Amino acid sequence: MAHPLEGIVVADLTQNVAGPFCTQTLGDMGAEVIKIERPGSGDEARSYGPPFLKDRDGQSTGTAAFYFACNRGKKSVTVDLATPAGQDIIRRLALQSDVVLENFRTGTMERLGLGYATLARLNPKLVYCAISGFGESGPEAARAGYDLIVQAESGLMDITGFEDGPPVKVGTSIADLVAGMSAAHGITLALLARTRTKKGQKVEISMLDAMAALLTYQAGIYFGTGAKPSRRGNKHPSIVPYEVFKAADAYLTLGVANNSLWERCCAALEHPELIKDPRYATEAARVQNREVLVPRLNEILGSRSADDWMKRFGAVGVPAGRIRTVAEVCESAHLKARGMIVTLPHPKAGDLRVLGVPVRLHATPGKAATPPPLLGQHTEKVLRGVLGLKRAEVGRLRTAGVV
Repeated sequence: MAHPLEGIVVADLTQNVAGPFCTQTLGDMGAEVIKIERPGSGDEARSYGPPFLKDRDGQSTGTAAFYFACNRGKKSVTVDLATPAGQDIIRRLALQSDVVLENFRTGTMERLGLGYATLARLNPKLVYCAISGFGESGPEAARAGYDLIVQAESGLMDITGFEDGPPVKVGTSIADLVAGMSAAHGITLALLARTRTKKGQKVEISMLDAMAALLTYQAGIYFGTGAKPSRRGNKHPSIVPYEVFKAADAYLTLGVANNSLWERCCAALEHPELIKDPRYATEAARVQNREVLVPRLNEILGSRSADDWMKRFGAVGVPAGRIRTVAEVCESAHLKARGMIVTLPHPKAGDLRVLGVPVRLHATPGKAATPPPLLGQHTEKVLRGVLGLKRAEVGRLRTAGVV
């Protein structure tokens, strides 16, 4: 069964998280991803440890677990972009590629002679995607963008955490990951447009743009009222109960977003008097009386175990969830049954478990097919097989430290 991006060749000049997450997504959907890495050290993410994965004998592979999370399904080719010969390799690769993706600071690729204008002249059908922290225009364009910095600058941290505490970052690299998802989306749209125009185009992704777009209703509240949203902990600004509660033995969440669910929730709680209480009779009334209602619900929920409540809420169709640990999620029977926990054989690390493909196309599905590559594992194969270099020429490049 053909994968949706089968036949698409991607030259991946990115490192760390945002770009690699994007190209891993494209690779899962069948694209051939050629990952360009620095000779000797490779992607910076290879060194982001501890922890470093161990081999079959219990010895360190020297590669951080961080790297393995975003680099499956790729071919690793080492090229020194600072050398004229290395730059020539990239230009030759761009001629053979459908997509070039980079996440250097704005202007770096142009200084190397590898910017969009140059590569598009060589290959007019090329889709060129540039990911940066703050975009290529505007007064902040020259700033470097790291996940933590963009989480702060995007307003996300201002609304994350408890109202009496400091701003808090999200527990994963959300700015990097959202930028990577946006880049995969943009590249796919540009490839679709190319089928009509017969021409490629530039796709520009700003991490700040992508994160600001996630503010959605929080920004809507500000635009509509002029009021500044504040940190609310686990409280939703306009739905109650829609937050974290403490059962007798564990935390759980309740999502009661309308009056029908509220009536069913009260039935599961075995407190029908709450339905008749005018303070809680409507969605708006429950929000207005949050400070009375939430402590009462915590009192009731504290009388039984989380598992007991989950069964009761499930029986009447009230959305509820336990607070799961990362370990519990990674061992989830449900996710395993869905194919979301995948084992890939790695040449050094042995059986490597990774998260699977969340986008399900039933006719042309994607697949987590091959493990993250060893540094430079495919240099010879790509330079000779894709670019047509002779063995002696590759040997000279190796001797010169270009590859």
